[in-house]
Amino acid sequence: MRVAAVQLTSGPDKATNFEKADGFVAAAAKDGAELVVLPELWNAFGDTDVIRSGAEPLVGTTTEWAKTIAAREGIWLLNGSITESIPGSDLVYNTSTLISPEGELAAVYRKVHLCDIDAPGARYCESDTTRGGDEFVTTDVGDINVGLAICYDIRFPEIFRSLALAGAQVVALPTAFLLMSGRDHYETLARARAIENVSFFIGADQWGSPPGSGVSFLGRSMIIDPWGTVLATAPDKETYIVADLDVAMQAQLRQHLTNLAHTRPDVYTKPVRHERAHRV
Repeated sequence: MRVAAVQLTSGPDKATNFEKADGFVAAAAKDGAELVVLPELWNAFGDTDVIRSGAEPLVGTTTEWAKTIAAREGIWLLNGSITESIPGSDLVYNTSTLISPEGELAAVYRKVHLCDIDAPGARYCESDTTRGGDEFVTTDVGDINVGLAICYDIRFPEIFRSLALAGAQVVALPTAFLLMSGRDHYETLARARAIENVSFFIGADQWGSPPGSGVSFLGRSMIIDPWGTVLATAPDKETYIVADLDVAMQAQLRQHLTNLAHTRPDVYTKPVRHERAHRV
């Protein structure tokens, strides 16, 4: 399967973001991509007011846009993530939806791990606006099983292992990875998640400084194979990247690298015993 990741600098104006995304998705489809992944919060990004005011129902303006584009291009479209409104609450979900080539809603994942960071040069408290989801999700994209995750989830290997044990061959990760930490951590974390689970990794990132957001994002969107080899990396601009996923190679690797079969969840759930020195 040929896949693509779109890299954007999204601002608060949805119409502008739709226009840019449309162009890159169409170009990726013309380049042969069967699955295209958009970044985290790609349809409207800015301060907390933008995040809240940009929230939509699960099937709202942005999801309908994605349905139209996926059907027009005949592709699977991972609609990055958007802020999903929660009836009766000031909070939102950070929600990723997968749209089929027929323009149907195929899967929904709500970000489980929320990013609260207060460090020199970067303060971002997602929990001020967002409620965390409570389940992991895989889905079939043609003959390939794809696991869904969003950005900060990458720092929690448990989700990637859970997805792999549930059959995921690929994990698609829309991101808005902060430049401050991403320049040292993003590639290392992404390659580690691919290697330890013998999985493909597709990361579609925000790049630059979205207007009014007060933060800067890394970019460097990546597609990585199960050996940890980076198949494609985006340059520092709005663009898209493509790569071919060799699932036959992955199947061979999983026969030889059998760490998934050696997983011990029966032990991982037990409390850790603290030992003291024993006098003999």
